[in-house]
Amino acid sequence: MRDASLWRALLGVDKTVIEQVEFDEDEQLLVAQVRPRSRARSRCGVCGRSCPGYDGGEGRRRWRALDLGTVQVVLEADAPRVSCRQHGVVVAAVPWARHGAGHTYAFDEQVAWLATQASKTTVTQLMRIAWRTVGSIITRVWADTERQFDRFAGLKRIGIDEISYKRGHRYLTIVVDHDSGRLVWAAPGRDKATLHAFFDALGEQRCAAVTHVSADGADWIAKVVTQRCPQAVRCADPFHVVSWATDALDEVRRDAWNQARGAVTRRRAGRASGHAKDLKGARYALWKNPGNLTEKQQAKLAWVARTDPRLYRGYLLKEGLRLVFQLPHQQAAEALDRWVAWARRCRIEAFVTLQRRIVKHRDSILAAIEHGLSNGRIESVNTKVRLITRIAFGFRSPESLIALAMLSLGGHRPVLPGRN
Repeated sequence: MRDASLWRALLGVDKTVIEQVEFDEDEQLLVAQVRPRSRARSRCGVCGRSCPGYDGGEGRRRWRALDLGTVQVVLEADAPRVSCRQHGVVVAAVPWARHGAGHTYAFDEQVAWLATQASKTTVTQLMRIAWRTVGSIITRVWADTERQFDRFAGLKRIGIDEISYKRGHRYLTIVVDHDSGRLVWAAPGRDKATLHAFFDALGEQRCAAVTHVSADGADWIAKVVTQRCPQAVRCADPFHVVSWATDALDEVRRDAWNQARGAVTRRRAGRASGHAKDLKGARYALWKNPGNLTEKQQAKLAWVARTDPRLYRGYLLKEGLRLVFQLPHQQAAEALDRWVAWARRCRIEAFVTLQRRIVKHRDSILAAIEHGLSNGRIESVNTKVRLITRIAFGFRSPESLIALAMLSLGGHRPVLPGRN
């Protein structure tokens, strides 16, 4: 193998002429002086079109390449400017790096792969770069990946949810493909304008192809889906519906505990009745499904049934709503109507309010039962996004976090340089 071919293989570059390679002892750097081949010269750095030259630029510049063993490597070349009819005067494209980047393609790909596989400390120490640099790199890599693949292809059944990614009520709206489990879209915000941006990106033709949309019952999601995908079947996530009942039951439990504490206000400060203490420990017995209760929790639930009929009635209402989702569609519709009638006359304010919400979402609840759709896949993606959020702490903008989430969960993970 000739020296030039060997150095091109070692440096991971293509369409490049290796002029000279030398070791800088002062900086402990291996410096490869390079230039694009004749056919790759004088091209716009943005669109890649062949353009007339403008000037010589600001002199020579360097690009960080992958290390050779323990030695850092940089490529050094001229950076002339060209005049593009579309983008004006820009720095000419080089075949070894993206426009505006200070790292080679191979360096970017390895950093992106590591960011999806390892901790931030591992990435920064192994590649000898700052964590903010990692954010810039994965944003560039995801932009290139997005141009190569159609992430909305074949989208039929989708789930929509929001997730907090930072303190101060900062949220991401995410969209997941039910059929593949891929994260297909994410953006900062959780309002109608944010969701409209997704459907704008999807386009009218593909909006018309969406058949099912699952969500957690938020009004802002329902309104946008009704407007942009009127033909789609809207499904309320069973987990969130049951969580509404659990929240209502917890409200009843807190009221019962506060009443028990209020009954002993004449006692010495710092002491409470035995009923209040026992009631405080009943939370998990009331929350858990009957089949998952321990013997101690079963005894606690039996104690609640004997001593607090109102709280126990709330528990039965919660369990009755949960069992609706285990029935076939026709039986579920009848059972849901009976549950609404029961909750309406139960004389427990929290469940009277809940039945109004259930009536409002009745059609989407029954649709979820009929089509077997839930936000289970979306919640799974949410869990992974939360982990990625912890890893991505320190990124300058949410776009870097979104790029890392899309690279990790979007079905197009980066590969290491030199691997297929």
